[in-house]
Amino acid sequence: MKFKLTSIAAAIILSPATFAADMEDIERLTVKGKYLSVNQSNSIKSPTPIIDVPQSLSIITAEEITARGITSIGQIIDYAPGVNTSQGEGHRDSVVFRGVRSTADFYLDGNRDDVQYYRALYNVEQVEILRGPNALLFGRGGTGGILNRVSKKAKTSDKFVNYNVSANTFGAYNLQLDTNVDTGDKSALRINAMYESLDNHRDFFYGDRYGFNPTARFELSDDTIVDVSYEYIDHERFIDRGVPTANGEPVEAFEEFVFGDPDNNYQTLGADVFRANVEHTFSDNLKGNFNAFYGDYDKVYSNFYAAGYNAETEQVTLDGYVDTTQRENMILSSNLVGEFETGSIGHTVIFGGEVINTKSNQDRYNPVFDSTDGDRETFNISRPLSFRGLTGTNAEGVTVTADFSDLNDDTHVDLDVYSFYVQDEIALSDNFDLVLGARFDSFDIEVFNADPEVLETRSRKDEEVSPRAGLVYKPQKNISIYASYSESFLPRSGEQYANINGDANALDPDTFTNQEIGIKWDFNDSMSFTAAIFENEQTSLDNDPNDPESFVEVDSDVSGFELQLQGYITDKWYITANYSNLDGENASGVELRELPENTMSVWTTYEVNEVFGFGIGATYQDESKVSTSASSPVLPSYTRVDASAYYTLSDKMRLQLNVENLTDTLYFPNAHSTHQVTVGAPINARLSLIGSF
Repeated sequence: MKFKLTSIAAAIILSPATFAADMEDIERLTVKGKYLSVNQSNSIKSPTPIIDVPQSLSIITAEEITARGITSIGQIIDYAPGVNTSQGEGHRDSVVFRGVRSTADFYLDGNRDDVQYYRALYNVEQVEILRGPNALLFGRGGTGGILNRVSKKAKTSDKFVNYNVSANTFGAYNLQLDTNVDTGDKSALRINAMYESLDNHRDFFYGDRYGFNPTARFELSDDTIVDVSYEYIDHERFIDRGVPTANGEPVEAFEEFVFGDPDNNYQTLGADVFRANVEHTFSDNLKGNFNAFYGDYDKVYSNFYAAGYNAETEQVTLDGYVDTTQRENMILSSNLVGEFETGSIGHTVIFGGEVINTKSNQDRYNPVFDSTDGDRETFNISRPLSFRGLTGTNAEGVTVTADFSDLNDDTHVDLDVYSFYVQDEIALSDNFDLVLGARFDSFDIEVFNADPEVLETRSRKDEEVSPRAGLVYKPQKNISIYASYSESFLPRSGEQYANINGDANALDPDTFTNQEIGIKWDFNDSMSFTAAIFENEQTSLDNDPNDPESFVEVDSDVSGFELQLQGYITDKWYITANYSNLDGENASGVELRELPENTMSVWTTYEVNEVFGFGIGATYQDESKVSTSASSPVLPSYTRVDASAYYTLSDKMRLQLNVENLTDTLYFPNAHSTHQVTVGAPINARLSLIGSF
């Protein structure tokens, strides 16, 4: 299957529907629902139709995000197959991709976005979730999958001002502005801005978020486009790590209790992010892309949480810490995409490289209670706890104070990564495509341990080759059957480069492999179905419990299948439905944490007439374990029902209502550890006014 690379110059916005236009029509159409947005991101890096990608993936557009009243990554995950949320200790996005928990496999326009925080959605064109190891395109990590945000870009020959004003029944509100100005025949400026005041159902919760993101586009010629962008990020929020467990499940009686210090449970984040992208078409068959990314992040995370709970005495033991991160990420990447033929066989070849330099300083201080001279103290349970501002009355009735004075760690990291990759999409015939590729990564890390009691520098260098192979068979144009194999790895320094202390600098990286077969079927120009069966395997090294001087391999395995159906039943009735079945255990036969066997979701909307429509949906999650241990508490299964309705006031204004948890179900969607279980929000509603000038 061949088409000219110049066809990708059109703006590409994915929606749930697909279309059946002939390939010859691509050059004159604004493509919707057919491709990942290769002109805006590096997710696939080649102009490959979704039906020909030998991998399971999900996409949600800005239009869907607005219509569903979505304000967080977690709400997207709730309605996506093969993935579920983790707590993230109340201060970061955390996703479980097919049983692999990650807080760093996030990308922005294909660039690594690994700092831990809650990502805003005000400036995204779409969100792409690719499942299975993705090292060939994204490097180390991506072990169970990745999530890529595609940002909004300036548009030439266009002028608009869009706004979204919303408030919910908790008292939170959100303001968003999206304006585009045509500054000339070949240039444009676009500004996205937001302010969000946070509130929810839990005691003491507060927060606000600011975002400001101007972008500019310059069409230097018919063949060269330059996009530049700057984003200012300022976030602050209360940290809530949930409730403890007893008798193997969360304590429902504590649904409104917060086990922390109202004055010292908080997160702040300030960041400046710069991006530049140059896209050049050398010829009809050769296209190049160069991308530069720089991010400067300053984050503070302070918290107390329940580390222990005694149900008989109704007492809770608090622990805590304050953690700071200062990180600079510089990423330079480029790729060439070329098309050519060898005899009757067509090739679409991607060749690219990436250079990353990361400097990251992080430290953590534990509290010291004057009563115990340690980092833990026990309090009687009350609402609120008798502990505020680092002062309180312990379970024995003694006044105690705490101070964050015990240095837990202080590390300064310098990381250099050099990568190059090549992939060939080979059109063997009209019915068979073969995808072959590999990536080489050189991962060189140096960690200075600044703890005065240690003061040492350690380093490690890993060089890994990550292969990928896929076979796509198309019995007809609207059906593809595929099989794929891919690998990824994670160095011993982990996803946040915390340290390589002890034996960590002597151990090889964890390795991940994925085998998958699937089918993608576009029933017609508005309805599609996909299904995938897969197996993910992880191999890591750990200390041998019988011989501390040696290491043993520790394996885990996750297998399952996913189903997706999405599209229009009629021109007024849209539906998306997903189902996942997952089964995973480690080498000891213990079920993996946060791995519900069954998850499913359905969302449907109906346009009653030209001005009114409504939607209703439900998401179900099976029970899952809080930790990977035989005695782990269990998160009970739950079903949450959501709904929406809108009324069009004029051709430029819409009133919208979104209701979450319509049946007011008490549920516990995720956890971080045994006594830190998230309490789901009760019934709540968001009213929005959406329009344009």
